[in-house]
Amino acid sequence: MSRHAIVVGSTGQIGRAAVMSLLHDGWTVTAVHRGSTPHPAAWTRHGVIERRADRADLATVLRESGGADVLLDTIAYDDADARLLLGLAGDVGSLIVVSSASVYADDAGRTLDEATGPDDFPRFAGPVAETQATTPPGPATYSTKKALLESTLLDDGRLPVTVLRPCAIHGPGSTSPREIWPLARALARRPRVPLSHRGQSRFHTTSAPNLAELIRLAAERPGTRILNAGDPEPPSVAEIVRAVSLTVGHDPELVPLDGPAPAGQVGRTPWSVPRPFLVDMTAAATALGYTPVATYADAVESTSAWLRGRLAEHPWREAFPLLAQFYGDAMDDFAAEDELLATLP
Repeated sequence: MSRHAIVVGSTGQIGRAAVMSLLHDGWTVTAVHRGSTPHPAAWTRHGVIERRADRADLATVLRESGGADVLLDTIAYDDADARLLLGLAGDVGSLIVVSSASVYADDAGRTLDEATGPDDFPRFAGPVAETQATTPPGPATYSTKKALLESTLLDDGRLPVTVLRPCAIHGPGSTSPREIWPLARALARRPRVPLSHRGQSRFHTTSAPNLAELIRLAAERPGTRILNAGDPEPPSVAEIVRAVSLTVGHDPELVPLDGPAPAGQVGRTPWSVPRPFLVDMTAAATALGYTPVATYADAVESTSAWLRGRLAEHPWREAFPLLAQFYGDAMDDFAAEDELLATLP
């Protein structure tokens, strides 16, 4: 029996991986996107149905498609998006919606959005389970809007909704690829790379293939639930930098710096945090029988290859303007690094 999935935001890092995972599992897939990012060439030979449409056009897409067994929304953001999705009940069997692990708050109410340094960074006793408290839903920040998205979806009850909470996602199709930080240094053949917090920070990564596998399983078994999404054995910053560097045959000396990054942010990577931020994956295994399909080091090979293709066409600031906006010169301020390194043994 044919199963039909609609994937919203299909050309991004989550959507690309999910489309292929569903196809390989026998689903027919309608890929919905606005055309701002080219779709993968493999879609044509795999029979992906491509629809260039805005979110507001989803009801029309569904009607013309004859409905869908599942709709995956990779880019839903707030309660308005949630209400639009819920309004599709009757034409959709179930929803899978990507939220974020940034919604978690520690027992003192500290969150990622509000953290300015070590003193107010969230403190968790260990990997965070889905039962952990979250930031209050509201319109104030990225994470409060994601929490509002979640509560609006889960409180409705009209159709099964799986909410996924990934962490630092990576994969081909990213608009803000954190892996540019180590890759830029590896491509420049930087001999020494300074790392704050001695390179021991652990901010859970989520490789697109693992997230796509969780999506595939949730599509097969509709239900209402919240599930974390993180890689097995989440790597430290030092392990991330080493893994990305090795994708281009580079093996730099990693220089550990005590504590946070000094003035100028030298040594501060996109994963550098004063305390671990990790998620517990027990619920995904229990609810869906989920097992990861890749380690971070395995999956980052394809991420690196895709990034190198983009960088061959444009400088990273032109290729990824959002990344430049978020991180600015901290991504590749080699002069500041050299100045600091010159003061070290």
